[in-house]
Amino acid sequence: MTEKNQYPADIQQIEQGLKVLKRRKFNLTASALLLSTVGVVSLVAVFFQQELVFNSFGVAQQVQQIHLPYMIDGKLREYVHQPDYFMNAFSWLGWLILKLIVSFIGAFMIVGILKKFKFFLIRFQSFILKFVAWLITFIVLWGGLSYVQYELKDDEESEVSAFVQYDQNIQQSDFYRYLQKSDIPENVQSYLLAQTALMHKPVDKVVATVYAEKLIKAEQSDPQFLEYGFKPEQLWTIQHQVFNQAVSPIAKSVEAQVDRANFWSNWVGKILWGITAVSFLLSLMVYMLASRISKRLERIATQLKS
Repeated sequence: MTEKNQYPADIQQIEQGLKVLKRRKFNLTASALLLSTVGVVSLVAVFFQQELVFNSFGVAQQVQQIHLPYMIDGKLREYVHQPDYFMNAFSWLGWLILKLIVSFIGAFMIVGILKKFKFFLIRFQSFILKFVAWLITFIVLWGGLSYVQYELKDDEESEVSAFVQYDQNIQQSDFYRYLQKSDIPENVQSYLLAQTALMHKPVDKVVATVYAEKLIKAEQSDPQFLEYGFKPEQLWTIQHQVFNQAVSPIAKSVEAQVDRANFWSNWVGKILWGITAVSFLLSLMVYMLASRISKRLERIATQLKS
């Protein structure tokens, strides 16, 4: 075979090799981005996992919603939603997964669409600029979905907030005035108003302490206390938020749940830190491999032109 006939075969092999290298570079780049995303999400989850774990055990470290005992009439229940910390935890986890999938895939799709325009096509030949564009798109999509998440949450809670919120004095709230006109027992009112004071922004700790102390005394002196339908986990949350510890026997009965929640929270935190470290380390290694292939492609392209 002459040298002239051999050139087309050589060029074809080079082009085939270039396609393999480009595909490998793309796969490595995508893997680096995925690992970086996992690392970022794990890092963010580290700071929120404690609330998620506690909610999965039916306990909260702060009063997030007002719990209504069974004796409360239906009219009041229309205004105040019952707390379901377990479902709240799964809702938060569901939104996290949704934001991760939509932001990750959506960022690739948007960058791909932008590459159809000559202005972006020229600039996206640089891996760094392409990564920055992907990262910005990811952040924008994540932020947009977070806005939708909290807007939906605000819509659900706006009526409740208007009903229980007050400016300076708890007696200004519609909730307090409603309770005063009702025939609800005083101890049940104290239970409800303690939660209201703790949900106030900022937390009205002085008022919450007054009603929390009334509840503790009532637990010791009122023989009907157990019949009111108070939630032990909510009593624990009230006392933990006011006194930084469980004081009454009923609240102390929840300590076992709290200990389990703390145990698993510590383990989840360690696992998430491990995932974060490994993800960023692997992402850096994969990115370096992709960078080496990118430089190799540039050298081959330069040699072919010369």
